[in-house]
Amino acid sequence: MKLTIILTLFLSCSVFAQTADEIINKAEKLIKGESAHGIVEMTITTPHFTRTLKMENWWVGNEKALIVTKSPKKEEGNKTLKIGNEMWTYLKHTETTIKIPPSMMLQSWNGSDFTNDDLVRESNMNEDYNIKLYGDDTIDTTLCWKIQLDPKPDAPVVWGKLFYWVSKNNFTPVKVEYYDEKGSLMRYMSFSELKKFGDRTLPSVWAMHNVKKEGHKTAMKILEMKFNIKIKDRIFSFRELERGN
Repeated sequence: MKLTIILTLFLSCSVFAQTADEIINKAEKLIKGESAHGIVEMTITTPHFTRTLKMENWWVGNEKALIVTKSPKKEEGNKTLKIGNEMWTYLKHTETTIKIPPSMMLQSWNGSDFTNDDLVRESNMNEDYNIKLYGDDTIDTTLCWKIQLDPKPDAPVVWGKLFYWVSKNNFTPVKVEYYDEKGSLMRYMSFSELKKFGDRTLPSVWAMHNVKKEGHKTAMKILEMKFNIKIKDRIFSFRELERGN
């Protein structure tokens, strides 16, 4: 009997250790899907002002993305396009297209606490990081797996380490912490307000908190989202990028 219990515990631990990648993969697939199209509201909060944008977004995995700003009026029609490892921004009022170099992927997107990389989903957790189960933890009342992600030597990322909390109940992301190469916490993202979108339930509010700038936070609220849909290739083109709305 004791031997059976010991073997069961050993096998359970082994399974958890072997499936840390799968836990992250399920969490990421839940919130990304193979493809997605929707409307998102972004609210940027600082000690001096609050600013809200509404955007229409298209994504195909980590390979393609188009983000179109719908409001406010002065920013309506501005767009961000990502194809493979390349990214461009189109400014409607000046009718100019600017290529974003790799060195600027971690720059703020449109004055928010999200980076260019965050918005176009450049990084791929399973490809860019070594993933291991750190242990169990509870965030508020949610029992989670706490998972540590360390960048692979040649991965095109700048974070020195990530901690990612995933709900044991439904594989939804709960929190992600981002550390620099010296081990200092730079920011964290919290996920809240579960909502059903089609056949899946996921957090509808993603809030990025800037640890280094007190009072700075950006929240993205999903208003509409459809997953795993057919998106025409023409959406991810310069013609679409520079087309007037």
